[in-house]
Amino acid sequence: MSPAERAAYLRAEIERHNHLYYVLERPEISDTEFDHLFRELVEIESAHPDLKTPDSPTQRVGTLAAGAFPSHRHAAPMLSLDNAFGDEEVRAFDERVRKALGTEDEIEYYAELKFDGLSLSLTYVGGVLETATTRGDGVTGEVVTPNAKTIRSIPLRLGTEGHRDAGTKGLEELGNEGLRDSGTQGLGELGTEGQVDLGTTVPPSLRSSVPGLLEIRGEVVMFKDAFEAANRELAAAGQQVFVNPRNAASGAMRQKDSRITAKRNLTFLAYSQGAGPRLAPTQSGTLQTLADLGFAVRQEAHCVKGIAGLLEFIHEVEAMRPNLPFGIDGVVIKVNDLDLQDALGSTARGPRWAIAYKFAAEQALTKLNSIFWSVGRTGAVTPVADLEPVFVGGVTVSRATLHNIEDLRRKDVREGDTVIVQRAGDVIPEVVGPVLEKRVGNPPIPEEPTECPECQAPIAHRPGEVIARCTNKACPAQVAAKLRHFASRTALDIEGLGDKSILRFLEEGLLTDLPSVFELKEKRERLEGLEGMGELSISNLLSAIETAKTRPLDRFLFALGIRFVGEKGAKDLARHFRSLDALRTADYEALLEVQDIGPRTAGEIQEWFEETENQQLLDRLLELGVAPSEPEAVVSDLFAGQTIVFTGKLERFSREAAEDLVIRLGGKAAGSVSKNTAFLVAGPGAGSKLAKAEEHKVPVYDEEGFLAMLSEDLLAQLVGG
Repeated sequence: MSPAERAAYLRAEIERHNHLYYVLERPEISDTEFDHLFRELVEIESAHPDLKTPDSPTQRVGTLAAGAFPSHRHAAPMLSLDNAFGDEEVRAFDERVRKALGTEDEIEYYAELKFDGLSLSLTYVGGVLETATTRGDGVTGEVVTPNAKTIRSIPLRLGTEGHRDAGTKGLEELGNEGLRDSGTQGLGELGTEGQVDLGTTVPPSLRSSVPGLLEIRGEVVMFKDAFEAANRELAAAGQQVFVNPRNAASGAMRQKDSRITAKRNLTFLAYSQGAGPRLAPTQSGTLQTLADLGFAVRQEAHCVKGIAGLLEFIHEVEAMRPNLPFGIDGVVIKVNDLDLQDALGSTARGPRWAIAYKFAAEQALTKLNSIFWSVGRTGAVTPVADLEPVFVGGVTVSRATLHNIEDLRRKDVREGDTVIVQRAGDVIPEVVGPVLEKRVGNPPIPEEPTECPECQAPIAHRPGEVIARCTNKACPAQVAAKLRHFASRTALDIEGLGDKSILRFLEEGLLTDLPSVFELKEKRERLEGLEGMGELSISNLLSAIETAKTRPLDRFLFALGIRFVGEKGAKDLARHFRSLDALRTADYEALLEVQDIGPRTAGEIQEWFEETENQQLLDRLLELGVAPSEPEAVVSDLFAGQTIVFTGKLERFSREAAEDLVIRLGGKAAGSVSKNTAFLVAGPGAGSKLAKAEEHKVPVYDEEGFLAMLSEDLLAQLVGG
């Protein structure tokens, strides 16, 4: 056998065993035997580099990435789902579906687990994995291909010979007995009516070589046992442990060094198809085909008829939730027939044919040891509960928010109480209230402090606000929180300047305020004197700080932490004013002209820029070389004086990109239709905006009609620019 033939055999055999172990959970060989096969392939590829292929199992080991994650536009958008929070909202969804389809018959739905992880889109070309991309904004995500290749449940090549026995495992094979033992009879009781025939298997031609481009969507999750093992390892090494499996999975996928990702033991669970040839006529059949192509597919999902079947499945899953080997936060409900999905279409927010039923936050009882007060970046002084550690919602909670003094008194929470704790939205721990029958004696009612707990400056309430604020803007707690926000990923994205580094640099006097970040390069010798700060980490940090100087204007504005100015508001301001100078001198009336900026936000922005210390802050940042990149210049006055609104799904552009295009053509992009709207661009799924345009007799164009207004040269200039 030639080296090429042996390498081809080893690649197929290794991937077959990967699939048996990581997807089907029925290994045929020992770890030692597997390692022997893998080492042999490495040796052949080292001796014959020309034999190394993109889909080789050796590419799963991981490497160090160079630079930031590039962006990638999904061939088909990754739409968000509307949420349902109770049975009545599921019934309303079913009624909307039947009304839209013009039928009184029961609809067949496919109900799936809503995995709690990181959404990922895999692009295969000719059956070989080419790109792995995070969801991002649904239109464009970040390329994380090297990290995805380390996940053994992601096939590097679709439908190889080794995957032909993948099939669909029965519920018993997947541990249904364990679910029954936990007191949940549901999936067993559903029997043959609840468990569906997932359709035909993928044809042989598709198994060996999937032609063209194919997008596969799924969730990267960290199973509970992998999460616990990782935290044990981190704790033993004296490192900070992960908060929960979702954060651990998300953080692992954004590692610049994919060798770290490879150690996290992540799993990819496929749940749908994006662009490419339709794999099956139904959602259930699509999942069967994905299993045949080599993907891990959970079989707790079921086809159910009508609202009664839906609600039964939802409550069965909610009961089994604590005993699943991974986290879920609900159930995804989809019309099973893909032709019916097409007929139902989508709104601007998401598909009409699907909805996510969100489970209520998980709750637990524990003791409230004490109440202390925390100071945030805006000076907000908020009560926090110090708790006896309790496991709730998949994570151990020892602190929880009490929101504000009014909420604290309304709930009548006191130190020493037994309290109900829940993870709001399964993320932020909060105290729901006390269990009064367990209260001992008559503990005192908590009092709001009159001085900042960090700097002892007076605290005060703004008119109409219940939140108290520290009046000292140099308060160390505020400075630390502002720096964390300033350097965060969605702001200036300064890698290497995380919570621990910020606190350490503040203690050492290396950081004092926001501009001091850009003065760190002058303090390199002091940085080198710090224990644990190596030459490479210092160079990387200073390089990241230098790069942050020219972040886009909207991210710079968001980083400043102006009250009520979030990511979207910062983008609206940047698009409208286009330069920092123009915004600095804008008056209240000019601010009100900005899309979606209301009176309260306009007042806060004006007040922020008028304050002398903020003007001095901006001057210092500019003197230190900070130069936010401005939005691309206006190239034409084609839409000068016109206000244009977009609704529904666009094929050529994301909504944001289309609005940017209008602005670069001299127009204004608005979020709602009025009598002053020049015209509406409506794509599939257009809703109330279309009706309002008809009411106001506003002209309506589809996307092609809109693009027809632009010359080919102008469009090429805009897209290319």
